[in-house]
Amino acid sequence: MSTVPEIRKQTVFQAPIEKVWQAVATAEGIASWFMENDFTAEEGATFTIHSPFGPSPCKVVTLDPPNELTFTWGDAGWKVSFLLEEEEDKTSFTLIHGGWGQADEIVPGPGPDKTNKDIRDTMDNGWDSIVYEALRKVVEG
Repeated sequence: MSTVPEIRKQTVFQAPIEKVWQAVATAEGIASWFMENDFTAEEGATFTIHSPFGPSPCKVVTLDPPNELTFTWGDAGWKVSFLLEEEEDKTSFTLIHGGWGQADEIVPGPGPDKTNKDIRDTMDNGWDSIVYEALRKVVEG
């Protein structure tokens, strides 16, 4: 059996780090490009992301303003990290979505049951438009 590789999206935004941080580490910011939520910027805080498949429980694991936010997402062991680095008046941004487990493991969910690999592949494509289009529009607009 093989473990599913993490999703990694990297880009540079033409925006100062504080503007990007506000977009990725506040409830209002996250809702503007990702999904509705009740995020609280505090390590250990629990919150809910309201996905099209229903509510997903989350927990803040790491909060290091303005450089890192890592949280658990759902009950399958996923972790999502937003990593920011200041580059003069720009921000280098990396999203990492890991914790996928075994490729052929079936993950019951609010949507149809699928394997980790199938869900990862779908989400990999989804993160492309979320990071490179939706988040870019919010922070550069």
